[in-house]
Amino acid sequence: MAKLGFIGLGTMGGQMAARLLAKGHTVTGFNRTRSKAEWLVKKGMALAQTPREVAEACDVVFAMVTNSAALRGVAEGPDGLIAGMGPGKYFVDISTVNPDLSREIAEKVRATGADMIDSPVSGSVITLQEGKLSLMVGGRSETFEALKPILLDIGPKVTHVGGNGLALSMKIAVNLSLAVQMLAFSEGVLLAEKSGIPRETAVDVLCNSAIASPMVKYRGPFVLQQPEEAWFDVNMMQKDMLLAMELCRKLDVPLTTTAVTN
Repeated sequence: MAKLGFIGLGTMGGQMAARLLAKGHTVTGFNRTRSKAEWLVKKGMALAQTPREVAEACDVVFAMVTNSAALRGVAEGPDGLIAGMGPGKYFVDISTVNPDLSREIAEKVRATGADMIDSPVSGSVITLQEGKLSLMVGGRSETFEALKPILLDIGPKVTHVGGNGLALSMKIAVNLSLAVQMLAFSEGVLLAEKSGIPRETAVDVLCNSAIASPMVKYRGPFVLQQPEEAWFDVNMMQKDMLLAMELCRKLDVPLTTTAVTN
């Protein structure tokens, strides 16, 4: 069992921290809104005052924050996690951010004698709770091997895709398809409905047809009834689309359906 830290205890981050606690690890957490972490404290998680305190107390620090600015906010500065890192420690960033920023943070982490991987995930809260989440990893192969047993406690599929930042490139490549597929699905529902087919029937057929990816089966029924709480909102989706557009311009790769969907 490891001494783990978790920074960013939102919808997905909080569920991951709970899963690590359930696996028997010691977890110290930090969240800007402390009240949102109380349910984890009741499960045995210690709550730190700053990201630096988390890093000082733990061997492996995870972070899952909203965007690039939030990652800088928890990583840098006198109270940031980098200030608490040192030899033998690891930083695992699960956030979906700009790959170049991730590589920049990794260099600063390594300057302390620690190491860092980017390890974004594919899946939803339900996927995580069912133990079906998949993780992509970018970083040194030896660091991947050292951390793989802990990553497998989060999800059963862990894939090393290359050096630092490349897992984020892979994540962006995955996530652009979420919006593109959902738009096509919605257009199909609309076409069927305007033809005179009840929406419920159209959704049932599409979700059991050849186009029914796991994402379509999960999100498709939302066009019938939205969940009470948005686990992944429009702003988060467009953040991923804009990351894709930024990367495609840098690499000179045409992403025509991504541009239209955005």
